[in-house]
Amino acid sequence: MSLLDRLKDPAEWQSFYEYRCARHLPKQKARELASFIENKEYLPVCERIRSGARFPLPKKTVISKSGSSKKRVVYTYPRAENNVLKLLTHLILRKYNGIFDTGLYSFRPGRSAKDAVERLMRIPCIGEMYSYKADISNYFNSIDISLLLPLLGGEMADDPELLAFLRALLSEPNVLFRGEELCEQKGIMAGTPLASFFANLFLRELDHRFYEHGAIYFRYSDDIIVFARTPEQLAEYVEEIKAFLSKKRLAINPSKEFYSRPGEKWTFLGFSYLNGKVDIAPVSVDKIKGKMRRKARALTRWQQRRGLGGEKAAKAFIRVFNRKLFEYTDENDMTWTRWFFPVISTAESLREIDRYAEDCIRFIISETHTKARFNVRYEDMKRLGFRSLVHEYYASIAKPEEAKTPPEGEDPA
Repeated sequence: MSLLDRLKDPAEWQSFYEYRCARHLPKQKARELASFIENKEYLPVCERIRSGARFPLPKKTVISKSGSSKKRVVYTYPRAENNVLKLLTHLILRKYNGIFDTGLYSFRPGRSAKDAVERLMRIPCIGEMYSYKADISNYFNSIDISLLLPLLGGEMADDPELLAFLRALLSEPNVLFRGEELCEQKGIMAGTPLASFFANLFLRELDHRFYEHGAIYFRYSDDIIVFARTPEQLAEYVEEIKAFLSKKRLAINPSKEFYSRPGEKWTFLGFSYLNGKVDIAPVSVDKIKGKMRRKARALTRWQQRRGLGGEKAAKAFIRVFNRKLFEYTDENDMTWTRWFFPVISTAESLREIDRYAEDCIRFIISETHTKARFNVRYEDMKRLGFRSLVHEYYASIAKPEEAKTPPEGEDPA
């Protein structure tokens, strides 16, 4: 039986629904998925897939990164088709999980970023090694489909119907952009459910090479880190990684390429390690502080234009960052609570972020950076709804079953 046949099985959908709810699916999303399943809205999509009808074109969206000139391109399918692709991805990730090596941690059942960092921490003398960390530029949308399709064919020969469907999706040259149909190179389409499996598969050979080397090598989608006992060995590993990526027509982002020596801090997946402590990486701290700074300035200008008091703007600031840091409101929006708390072993960076947030709130209310801002007391901020990251972190340690379980591998399904 093809995996495509399982897409119309009510039992598969029920199992999928239960899995999603167990992974902290927001209540509104859970209700929407339950309604979709109850009304069997998946059946028309399944019938079109099995009949070979053309799948709807993906919609292209360009997202501007806050406070930056950089833009990110994502793709989405219509709601019904997207839900069906999510179940298909769920099934594919489990059926083909065994083809991947142990160094791959992204989008795999039973694996997460937490597992990767904790495994690294357990490696004897990890702090006494040389390391190289790389990030692939625009990985998902840069993958050459002509290089991916043979890999797909080699793994899915046992399911020709599924292979034919995936080939058709990947080979479709057109997208919808601002209401128009355009032809463009779009790679594996970041934002679509199946992109996760394709991203794992495309670099499987590289993962396997380092597995055969016996190297300390970890990959999470487009993030790679490798360790070596000597600088000469590390140089060989780096050369091999760069040569392989070049052959695959991919490039490393030079601004996210880092080396470390024994005893120095290394970073991976937004975390840092130094002298046995796992903390939030400095670049992640700087990003959240930058967002706070920009939001504080914007809200100050807003309150001045409207002649409002500072407390209203401060409430808005607190509401925005409480949502971002603590409230899991969207299936693809990982909050700090659920990403960082299960992994870090120190509150040092959390304390730095708390202090910065408090300073922003004091500035919004007092409209000054002078000592007068300290007339705004901590109790005043708590009354407005401020939640301390440090306090929340220690609460998560006290109740690990509620706050310390991360989503499984950031599974897109």
